Parts: sequence; C-alpha cells; structure tokens
Amino acid sequence: QVQLVESGGGSVQAGGSLRLACKRSGYAGSTYCMGWFRQAPGKEREGVAGIYTATGSTTYADSVKGRFTISQDTQENMLYLQMNSLKPEDTAMYYCAARVGLCGDGWSNGMAYWGKGTLVTISS
Repeated sequence: QVQLVESGGGSVQAGGSLRLACKRSGYAGSTYCMGWFRQAPGKEREGVAGIYTATGSTTYADSVKGRFTISQDTQENMLYLQMNSLKPEDTAMYYCAARVGLCGDGWSNGMAYWGKGTLVTISS
C-alpha cells in the first residue's frame, strides 16, 4: 500500500507563490503516475498536474499552464507543486494522488491512493 501526506498549503495574496509537497511511503509498484488535484467548494475535483515517476514526463491543466510546475525527488519519494502567480480562483483543497503505471491520456482517472489534502487560500 501507498501512503501520501501533503504539506505546504496556506494563505497568500493574489500574485504570490506557494510550494506544496507530498511524501510518498509504502510500495505498490516500481513506477507511478502521480498528480496534484484540487477541489474548491461547490466544484468538481480537477486534475491540476501529473507526472510519470519513471521519466519525469509532466502534464498540466490549461488553467495552470505557465504558472504551476510539478516536480519530484525520486530519492526522497517526494512530489512537489510550485505555484506562482496565484489567483483567487486557485483557492481549493489540494490533494496528492497516485496509481501504479503510466500517466498518458486520461492521466487523472483511476488514482488509487490519495492524501488527505492541504488547503490553499488566495486572497484578492
């Protein structure tokens, strides 16, 4: 089994930056599709950014392209989300998620493991 623990959320003003971190522990396979998701009150959960751990290949939602960067530290089993130029509409609970295998098209579907989330609040 895999456990995921997020950290790094908080409150910042619009235009600011935050860096989220996710620690992965346990084992379910040698490679993972991992990602960051967010859910704002009254809205559906959205896949923000994904990464295939074996190659570092990344994918982003259009709403965050050019502002957010997903990265990993494979030695420490850490996943990061650097968020710049934050907007009030980025306010949400952010979750780290993972599943064994490739990302590819539809990467945000079928995540098997989820963290409990970290809250990000952006004020205008």
